[in-house]
Amino acid sequence: MPQPDLVIFDCDGVLVDSEILAARVEADLITKAGYETTAEEIAETYAGLTFKDILMAIEEKAGIPFQIAMIDQAEALIDRKLRNEVRAIEGVGQAIARVAAPRCICSNSRTERIEFMLERTGLLPLFAGRIFSALETPSGKTKPAPDVFLHAAETLGADPANTFVIEDSVHGVTGARRAGMRVIGFTGASHSYPGHADALTEAGAETVMRRWAELAGVIAALSEWSEDA
Repeated sequence: MPQPDLVIFDCDGVLVDSEILAARVEADLITKAGYETTAEEIAETYAGLTFKDILMAIEEKAGIPFQIAMIDQAEALIDRKLRNEVRAIEGVGQAIARVAAPRCICSNSRTERIEFMLERTGLLPLFAGRIFSALETPSGKTKPAPDVFLHAAETLGADPANTFVIEDSVHGVTGARRAGMRVIGFTGASHSYPGHADALTEAGAETVMRRWAELAGVIAALSEWSEDA
């Protein structure tokens, strides 16, 4: 059976149910700073972006200047919340263990945060030594830039065209497609919203799954389709 060269997993909202936790902190800070919003709005519109990029997007949209100190404040508050509350997405460990191809993580989060979330959820041994933070790539460009995906593929000797990426956000899907990779959308985390699957498909995901039990079958089907194409 054909296999991809590499399977790349996003972390937040894919491996761990962290997006909604971060969105609650971010929405509270942004509302207190003068722009009323909700965690649901943050998760739907800005999932996959760094808090800095979220602030810049809202500044451009609403013309409200934010203090740069909010970034460090958010990082500290989110880290505290994640250390205490983050959980793995149901079934993710078993699904990853069934993937025969090489695997890694590509995320906009800091490596330190990725590692403590994976350690808390018991997933760290599945990715030890194969964690790529966009903030720590040579360019430092975060998704939706393709840089972190291309950096991971180059480091691990994978052909981008034969690399599969699992992403929960439009920004992540966009970045992976810009890298020339094939994308599987994921909507199984708590921040998922009506129309989520359609948004991922429109951004370039070839298919979308809601449960981790589907992963092995999806990879097998897409690999066969590629071979026959």
